[in-house]
Parts: sequence; structure tokens; C-alpha cells
Amino acid sequence: MPWIQLRLSANEETSEKYSDWLSACGAQAVTFIDAQDTPIYEPLPGDEVIYWHNTVVMGLFDASHDMDKTITYLRSIHPDRNDMAYKLEQLEDKDWEREWMDNFHPMKFGDRLWICPSWRDVPDPDAVNVMLDPGLAFGTGTHPTTALCLTWLDGLDLVGKTVVDFGCGSGILSLAALKLGAKKVIGIDIDPQALQASKANAERNGIEDRLALFLPKDQPNLKADVVVANILAGPLRELAPTIIEFVAPNGHLALSGVLEEQANELQNIYGQWCEMDAIAVQDEWVRLSGKKN
Repeated sequence: MPWIQLRLSANEETSEKYSDWLSACGAQAVTFIDAQDTPIYEPLPGDEVIYWHNTVVMGLFDASHDMDKTITYLRSIHPDRNDMAYKLEQLEDKDWEREWMDNFHPMKFGDRLWICPSWRDVPDPDAVNVMLDPGLAFGTGTHPTTALCLTWLDGLDLVGKTVVDFGCGSGILSLAALKLGAKKVIGIDIDPQALQASKANAERNGIEDRLALFLPKDQPNLKADVVVANILAGPLRELAPTIIEFVAPNGHLALSGVLEEQANELQNIYGQWCEMDAIAVQDEWVRLSGKKN
């Protein structure tokens, strides 16, 4: 089915309002994108979502939708009705889900670990294979931050260890740790859909009995041999005391979701508690790691 996409220029104050307008006009989906490639931090638990200062709000409409009527209506309620910045685009008719699935291939990390889409055959049956269906949550292994964490996990001896995956998303790091020999993994995320995706992926891999999942308000009080937090610099900064509390003495810590220009600050923050390793970089993203004193 062909589609029409309507883009509206917004900011952090108007983004949510424009999203509601597009939904009310019959948009099948509404998406927010950053108009100027500005980093945005994930919200802390309980915080409101913070949008970019220059945001594009995109509504997806059926090609048969009366866009003239929609534009007229939006102009009538827009505060700058005579200067509403918008753009209409005709989208190519594609099976977007199928295209995404076709382009998600098995990927190798480190010496032993493969991340394999659940709908593809594993390339090496004798390797450590994690079967993944990201579903509604972030985390396929294609992003440099995830790749950096997976490679780090592959380089550790996890046999019999307890691991905390702080911000578990799809569960990709949790599953990798379990497949690499961890005795137990505790996954924590602010998004209930992430916990749902992690649980489904653990069941797909037959390791659900060793994965415990929690929202932050329910997170347990424990010490882990290994803690990995692939979130973003803002939460890593604000939640440093919480994250470091999970790490047992002499335990290992890895942090990612961090841009190169943010690395030194976080290296210094976590250096209060850990002997930090050299910073690992991939495509302008970094991984910080260390061992707790």
C-alpha cells in the first residue's frame, strides 16, 4: 500500500501537541526525529520525555487520505497558521517489516559470540549463538554501543557469574551473558515493553529460568560480578551511585551509549570507584570499562 508522509517542524514544547493533532487527523503512525542531529538523553525513571529543540513530527497517512483537508485543519489550529512549516512526501510502496528483516543478518562479536535473527539459520552451530527478535525494544547488535558491549562480554570469563544488565532493552546483552556461561542475569529497564521483549527472547533461547527482569522501582539489592549499562551519558551520569552499587568488589563494569566528547567526564566519575581501562571507540561511540576497587 502506498503512503503519504506529513512532516511538521516543532520544538520541545509543541512536539507532543503536534503528535496528538496528527493522530486526530487519522495518521496511522507518528514518529519524532531530531532535525539537527542533537544528542538527547533518555529520561530518568519518573521523568518526562524531553524532546529535541528542533524536532520533526512525522505522520504517516494512507495514500487515499484527503491531505488538503488535513492541512487546512492543521492550519486552522496552528498558532502560526499562516506560516506552518510542513512537507508532504509520497513514500514508495514497500513491505517495510520484510525489508528490515531481510537486512538484519547474523553478526559475530569477539571470538565466540554470534547474534542471529530468529528467522535466519545460524552460520556456525558450534559457536555461542543468541537467537534474537528485537520486537518492540531497542537492541539488535547493529549499533556500535551494543557491538562494543557484546565484544567486551565475549572477552570475559562469565562462567558461574552473576550479571546485571542495566537498561536491558531487547535483552541482547543479558542473553549473550547467559549463553557465555553466566549463572544468572538481572535485567532492569524503565520500559515494560523492553522487559516483555527480553522475556520472549530468553524463552526463544531456552534460558528464561536464569533471567530475572525488573522495573527500576522493583530492582533488587544485590552485588554482581559483572554490570553492563548500555544507556546514554545523561542517565549514566545521574545514576552513577545506583549503578556502581550493583558492582561487587573486584567486579567488572562496562558503560556505553556514550559519545567520544562525553567519555572523559564519565571516565572521571566512575574512576572514583573503579580502576578504568582505556576507552574503546567505534564510529564516534565509546565503551568505558573497569574493575571496582
